[in-house]
Amino acid sequence: MPGRLVLFVHGLWMPGPESALLRRRVGQQLGAAVDLFTWRTTSESPAVVADRLQERIHDRAPQELHLVGHSLGGLAVLQLIARHAQQPPGRVVLLGSPTAGSLSAEQFTARFPPGQRLVGPFLREEVLGRQGGAVREWTHADRPLGVIAGTRSLGLGRFFAQFDEPNDGTVAVRETAIAGAADRLTLPVSHFGMLVSRLVAHQTALFLRDGRFGLSVLSRPVNQQPQ
Repeated sequence: MPGRLVLFVHGLWMPGPESALLRRRVGQQLGAAVDLFTWRTTSESPAVVADRLQERIHDRAPQELHLVGHSLGGLAVLQLIARHAQQPPGRVVLLGSPTAGSLSAEQFTARFPPGQRLVGPFLREEVLGRQGGAVREWTHADRPLGVIAGTRSLGLGRFFAQFDEPNDGTVAVRETAIAGAADRLTLPVSHFGMLVSRLVAHQTALFLRDGRFGLSVLSRPVNQQPQ
């Protein structure tokens, strides 16, 4: 039974191992056990994912639970807390999660006929249709939430969406908005580059430890920040 556990949830079309480097770095810096929750991103509903995630947490029985979600995995974390709010103490970090909709997902499903089937029920229910809608709100003050958004526009999303605002190549910075977050940070990384960035891993571990990102990073020009 781990005393302190960081549970990572991957995003759409990802198998999970692609986050191995990020998980190892966060676990080493935080001095915590790290686990990966894998899910069928194109076939499972939000409720099913949340309930299975809760089962994993119950099996591990940590005394302290931190949650990290990349991309659509961040919305799975939000679903977990919405359905199972009573959790061990800890913090949450969302990495490039489209909490306020996704222009690239909307354009993909609109221009590519099989797109609705390829993205699955979770994305259809939790992302599509939120473009221009109300921003989600995080109301769990006892579990601080941090958001990291990327500004390096490299990714498949650019083939479907014509971004005219800061973005990580798949998700716009604006689309990662969530009211009630304890802290928010933009870094010069792409959507998938987040998974191999030392800076992202470092800042994630800092937030999980302190409930805030490192202010020293914000004080330097973006082009001087390490990768």
